[in-house]
Amino acid sequence: MVAPTTVTQPTGTREETRARRGRWIEHWDPEDETFWHDGGRKIARRNLVLSIFAEFLGFAAWALWSIVVPQLPAAGFALTVDQMFWLIAVPSLVGATLRIPYTFAVPVFGGRNWTIVSALLLLLPVGGLTMVVQNPQTSFPVLLAVAALAGFGGGNFASSMANISFFFPEKEKGAALGWNAAGGNIGTAAVQLAVPLVIVTAAGVALERAGLVFIPFILLAAILAWRFMDNLSTAKADPRSFGAAVREKHTWIISFIYIGTFGSFIGYSGAFPTLLAGQFPEVTLSLAFMGALVGSVSRPLGGILADRVGGAVVTIASFAVMSLGAIGAISALGSHNFALFFSSFMLLFVATGVGNGSVYRMIPAAFRVAGAAGGGSATAKAAAGCIGIAGAVGAFGGFLIPRGFAMSNTIAGSLVPALWVFVGAYVVMAAVTWVVYARKGSDMQVARV
Repeated sequence: MVAPTTVTQPTGTREETRARRGRWIEHWDPEDETFWHDGGRKIARRNLVLSIFAEFLGFAAWALWSIVVPQLPAAGFALTVDQMFWLIAVPSLVGATLRIPYTFAVPVFGGRNWTIVSALLLLLPVGGLTMVVQNPQTSFPVLLAVAALAGFGGGNFASSMANISFFFPEKEKGAALGWNAAGGNIGTAAVQLAVPLVIVTAAGVALERAGLVFIPFILLAAILAWRFMDNLSTAKADPRSFGAAVREKHTWIISFIYIGTFGSFIGYSGAFPTLLAGQFPEVTLSLAFMGALVGSVSRPLGGILADRVGGAVVTIASFAVMSLGAIGAISALGSHNFALFFSSFMLLFVATGVGNGSVYRMIPAAFRVAGAAGGGSATAKAAAGCIGIAGAVGAFGGFLIPRGFAMSNTIAGSLVPALWVFVGAYVVMAAVTWVVYARKGSDMQVARV
């Protein structure tokens, strides 16, 4: 058993508050400057680093099928385009659904304990994939069920963000959550980079390696969390925040907007490798990871820009750029121009990342203004609940976009109709953002929400 952790309690006498067995810290007050500088920051940063590693693997498991699916034909699987997009879409559907219960798991079980459990749960999707891809006769329902298990990785984001939010003071919480989110998102790019490299053999492809390669890292994450992370007794579940958020209109408006930013990031990240393989088979899939990478690293930029000019303005600009990227992809498909197609999608991915950061910055600002105007439940508590709800609703975009591509291909034999629908959705979302949060003279615009 790991020895109990000790932290310093700044009470003048500098008493030590021991953690219970199992690395439970009884006293945690990051808003106290003495406490924070006398050991609190070190503990928080240690937990942040290990949280990022575990969440990174969660995103990798969540996105695993996105890069395995376009490789299935080479391994002998006979699947329709619609079936391939189902395998890409269903992990996002499950992951989005799990985000709310995963958020509550941290206060119930402890952040360290749930990080161990949620990391070990990733063995199910990677182990299942390892088994089913070895037999090309595996039925589609079995493949779909195993792909659904990848949704466990999508839930990790919610619990990881909830856990880290308890460790840091308000003035450093934004940066900590930004690093946590970006580090996790990069897992999508990492899996799309690594899998094409590890599955290649002299005889063709060994798809089981796509799952096997992550097993030791998952076990390492669980061991490191067990050995070095901490639970906070002060981390309490507050279901009332979700109840307050559900009753507040801004929760649903922002969730709708977040489908366009985060949902697009997840959806395009999942579909991009299959789009490349289907539209430009002459191009190597080793480039597929670039989309998720640029979308991940541009997320902090959205928060920085939003702090300077307002989140709504940056979000509207992001939707405008996303529309241009989609139109560029439409043009590229018509001329079969790979350079234009690839650069258009890179533009799309950058805009989704920036939009993700700006929308998250809008949430506390919008609820603060609404509360000041007598918005009833529009309080800080409701804002906290909105973050969880918007994260879950937004992730459903990761299901809608691949299914949109599948339906477009089935009905019209082309991806172009789906892309036009996405452009229309971005125009509507930009208009909603302007009307509610950026219309000149409104309280939201004056406060630079």
